[in-house]
Amino acid sequence: MLNKKNKTLGLILCLLSLFSFTSFATSMQQPVKETMKRATRVMTDTVSYEGGYVWSYLPDFSRRWGEMEAKLTMVWVQPPGTATMGHLFLDAYHATQDIFYYQAAQQVADALIKGQHSSGGWNYMFDLAGEESLQNWYNTIGKNGWRLEEFHHHYGNATFDDEGTFEAGIFLLRLYKEKHDKQYLPALTKVINFVLDSQYDMGGWPQRYPPAEAHSVQGQQDYSRFITFNDGVANTNMRFLLFCAQALDDNALHKRIDVAIERGMNAFITLKLPAPQPGWALQYSLDLKPAAARSYEPVSVSVGTTVNNLSLLMHFYKSTGDKKYLDGIEQTLGWLASLRLPDALIRDGRTHPRMVEIGSNKPLFVHRRGSNVNNGEYFVDYEATSQVSHYPSTGRVDIEALRTQYSELKTQADNLVPVEKISHPLPRFFISSWYITEDAKTGKVTEQDKISDKTVANLINQLNQQGYWPSSLPRITNPYIGAKLGDQATETSVDYSTSRVGDKFDTSPYKPKQAIPAITLKKYLENMATFVNYIEQHND
Repeated sequence: MLNKKNKTLGLILCLLSLFSFTSFATSMQQPVKETMKRATRVMTDTVSYEGGYVWSYLPDFSRRWGEMEAKLTMVWVQPPGTATMGHLFLDAYHATQDIFYYQAAQQVADALIKGQHSSGGWNYMFDLAGEESLQNWYNTIGKNGWRLEEFHHHYGNATFDDEGTFEAGIFLLRLYKEKHDKQYLPALTKVINFVLDSQYDMGGWPQRYPPAEAHSVQGQQDYSRFITFNDGVANTNMRFLLFCAQALDDNALHKRIDVAIERGMNAFITLKLPAPQPGWALQYSLDLKPAAARSYEPVSVSVGTTVNNLSLLMHFYKSTGDKKYLDGIEQTLGWLASLRLPDALIRDGRTHPRMVEIGSNKPLFVHRRGSNVNNGEYFVDYEATSQVSHYPSTGRVDIEALRTQYSELKTQADNLVPVEKISHPLPRFFISSWYITEDAKTGKVTEQDKISDKTVANLINQLNQQGYWPSSLPRITNPYIGAKLGDQATETSVDYSTSRVGDKFDTSPYKPKQAIPAITLKKYLENMATFVNYIEQHND
């Protein structure tokens, strides 16, 4: 009888505990939603400029930055920028069904459409004050960022670099699909055509499009028309087209996209270099030869690009079942293994050179001398000493992980079901999925993945009185003070060979020596993604 009472009491206590937990979780929903809206209002009403964003701001808004310092009227497309914010707003709308977030996403779309190039793509950034103001930025701040050579010249066209066009295009696709609002269809159609029209017949894509007047850096050939693997240009373009094919009901468009994707995949085979160096370069000239880009990116075989491309070829095989994408992978893995650095040169797990000389397989190391863009220069040699810090000459390569992936594919070959035969709908959550596991992305949220009430309570408490989450400025720059020319500008007393920034004339970003309070998109995006995932978990 006593045991029965104890069991009954235990059951009651268990139920009470469950009830208390459920009630507390339910009670957190409203404070979470209120905090989300309060933080977002600050972003849309105070931080944003006409719907556009840069990356970080001083709290008094006296200075602001994207990858470099920005003007008040500038909008940064390059992630994590304006389109990233649009994705987050759509994620929040899906979680809360609050029209406020859909309207915030519309503000972002309006800004992006204003900055969309007539060809359909986007530059890294644009200036809502107009082209003259943007050209002024390039002639001053951009031109004097010593290590950021991609900002030294205003081409006046659009770029595939750094995923800006990709992320903006996906955002417009998601926004259009949300309510089939036809006002977004022209801009979406333009970016789809931009990706399709810019593809070369051999399947690759240029770094920038449409072709513009050539610009040389330190006497090197302009690389903006070159066929580019760097920063995932080909991969992200094919991903974008795949999303469009899956989301849009247009048979004629599907046929064009299918052709473009197949050509894009085949370009990886076409551009692979022959033995004894069976890898890939960062970019190729139009006659399909490895080519240089920035002055610290010489003609070479890129180890990082080779590793990425091997993974992509295995993905192409899983997508199509075509074994041609597996041909030669074993040979390339053996070549990569042979490039391992001597133990004396391995630091922090960086086992391999970033790039090797064509023909000799010798590791190439990047150095610089001088103090700013006017008197400084980059150079490459075989010496491992005094390497530049912003562009490491070595990297981490996990050969065994690649071998395992390859071996598993070969084992599964007879039973492979190509991925292209499986439906992949447009993701309901885009930015928020960065902060959860792969299982959670599919809706299978395990206990350890769940966001605790304590976590969201802490984030609620961290929002300050002004309505934003305080952060530290990740990068700062020297203000533009003009460009002093000649040897007189050289500061011989200071060695800038391994620093991220040169002298006071260099406008390149660098990490502050002391913490500087800031408003950052990164902090907002991370915290809002946590809230979105929390709400979604408790909506189940």
